[in-house]
Amino acid sequence: MSHFVIRGGRRLEGEAGIQGAKNSVLPILAATLLTAGQVELRGCPRLRDVDASVRILEGLGCTTRWEEENTLVVDTGNLYGYAVSEALMREMRSSAIFLGAILARCGQAELSYPGGCELGPRPIDLHLSGLRDLGAEIDDAGGVLHCKASRLQGREVVLSLPSVGATENLMLAACGASGVTTIAGAAQEPEIVDLQNFLTACGARVSGAGTSTVSVEGGRPLHGCTYTIMPDRIVAATYLCAAVSAGGDIYLRRAREEHLSTVTAVLREAGCVIRSDERGIACTCRNRPAAVRPVRTAPYPGFPTDAQAILMASLLRCRGAVVFEENMFANRYRHVDELARMGADIRVSGRAAVVTGVKNLHGAPVRCTDLRGGAALCVAALAAEGETEVSEIGHIDRGYEDVARDLRNLGADIFRVEDENAEFTRR
Repeated sequence: MSHFVIRGGRRLEGEAGIQGAKNSVLPILAATLLTAGQVELRGCPRLRDVDASVRILEGLGCTTRWEEENTLVVDTGNLYGYAVSEALMREMRSSAIFLGAILARCGQAELSYPGGCELGPRPIDLHLSGLRDLGAEIDDAGGVLHCKASRLQGREVVLSLPSVGATENLMLAACGASGVTTIAGAAQEPEIVDLQNFLTACGARVSGAGTSTVSVEGGRPLHGCTYTIMPDRIVAATYLCAAVSAGGDIYLRRAREEHLSTVTAVLREAGCVIRSDERGIACTCRNRPAAVRPVRTAPYPGFPTDAQAILMASLLRCRGAVVFEENMFANRYRHVDELARMGADIRVSGRAAVVTGVKNLHGAPVRCTDLRGGAALCVAALAAEGETEVSEIGHIDRGYEDVARDLRNLGADIFRVEDENAEFTRR
């Protein structure tokens, strides 16, 4: 099985570029179905989840090809299918985003319930109720979603929770609906804004992304375009936390502090010096981090749940104790037992976890439990004495294009041992 070997104890120095955002490119790949033409996506990260999305598109009759290192060309002109296989749906949670786009393009869709990291219940009820509000008929008997909509009609849809996936799905479906759709209680993440910008580049009329109300004027024919994916704010947060964990002086090209200001605020409180401009973010951490005020995850613009495990790993050697409160997912502390193998002092009670800083961490064999938990293990290993072997890194491949390459560029001693039989290998 592929794994990372990390020798800790080295301060980080250097520069690394930030890849395109995973949570942005996946809904944009689904949105290409609305164009019936050719789309060129620049800065597209080469990830397991992107690979799965590409295979979904190809299974529907679309053609795809990679040009240069990170440019993906998608042509949806010859779309002939409306059903996504169960095997592909189970590979990633974000596969549900294809529902709204297929329904808008084909008038029907057939998908099974999606898979992904096991972080606790993440129902798609809001997706389905919102699509029903637009006129879709949905039968979910037997775990397969059979959806039909001879005519989608725009209207106001109120989300009881600011679900990112539901907001995106409704935006895509609304592009194929007659009239105006207003999504109230919408998620406000930067990736929602990126989806709006892509749809606008294709000729759609979408406004309000980044606020709690998004408006879509549907029924307009969309065309292909060339579009650059925004940088990944969670990857940027990971490498900033790596510098906190190991100490160092790093620069992250393309990183945007306005997308992760709640993370940088905590890192400044921990004692780091962070400077940013239009080109990227610089971070200097010279001492063991200080304890910070309680960290509570919340929908954007609150502290991102995706950065919780990563920040926790960076503060394992803090001077004092830090309280974390996870308010988004029930099983977001699955990485704690693995961090404990490295000498971390963490106590979990329900949604709360208390990290008491230790002077030293030590290398140990650990395994990834999920995408961000796996990244957290790498962050902790950079500060540990000796060698750490991180296994089951297929989880990390879902969201990080090449974390070993990037960390080496920042001065880390990390290398990947590849399993020749792995389904997904570095290109």
